[in-house]
Amino acid sequence: MRLPVVAAALFSALALSSCAKDEYLYIDKGWVNLAAVDGNPAAAYFTVHGGPQADTLIGVSSPVAIRSEMHDMSNEGGVMKMQPLKSVPIPAKGTVEFAPGGKHVMLFELRPNYKTGDKIRLDFTFASGEQIYIEALAQSAGTPSPHDKH
Repeated sequence: MRLPVVAAALFSALALSSCAKDEYLYIDKGWVNLAAVDGNPAAAYFTVHGGPQADTLIGVSSPVAIRSEMHDMSNEGGVMKMQPLKSVPIPAKGTVEFAPGGKHVMLFELRPNYKTGDKIRLDFTFASGEQIYIEALAQSAGTPSPHDKH
């Protein structure tokens, strides 16, 4: 009799653990593409996972950058254009990816001496008042995401 009870408990725990991340807003896969030329901005990328309610990302900053701006890239007639973003809607239980060629955060006047493998703190502010920070992995300029599967 004990075996079915233990099996049911184990199944329930596994089922709940797969849904647990849907229960809150979180950010993962953070990385920063360092500038190829000193003085140029670095670019930050990450994935935002929506919680049970929709929210809006209204800012991303870093204590090691003087200024930061959210941008989006678009292709207009074969020409890539960058537009600033004041906010980014995050759908409930959805994801929004900030990736090369699309949405990204420019980090201006990043503190010098960062190198591949260092961690750079990114602070996120949402319209709901939620604040999250992550440690993003620094990568040398032009390096693909460390989160891509090879």
